[in-house]
Amino acid sequence: MSEHNHEHHISTAGQLWAVGIALLFLTVITVVFGKFVPIPSPFDIVFALSIALIKAFLVAAFFMNLYWDVKFNTMLLIGAATFFILMFSVTLLDTMFRVDVVPGF
Repeated sequence: MSEHNHEHHISTAGQLWAVGIALLFLTVITVVFGKFVPIPSPFDIVFALSIALIKAFLVAAFFMNLYWDVKFNTMLLIGAATFFILMFSVTLLDTMFRVDVVPGF
């Protein structure tokens, strides 16, 4: 039996609409909390990033069909995201503690 013998999932219109409405709802929550509800400084970024991660999960799982796909593809996405976060963190560690060569920049 071949490893490529899995069926492709076709999402229904109801599933896509439900995910789309959930994404729109999360966007509205982000805008409302960003504009009208004050959140203390370190927690506003955590709140916004948490909503962004939920939205990214919904897009990857349902619009990209990773929820029904081979788990290897999910592992590749998680590995790529982890590598991106690692490279971004190393860059931030370098730039946050660097002495300014030209003051004011």
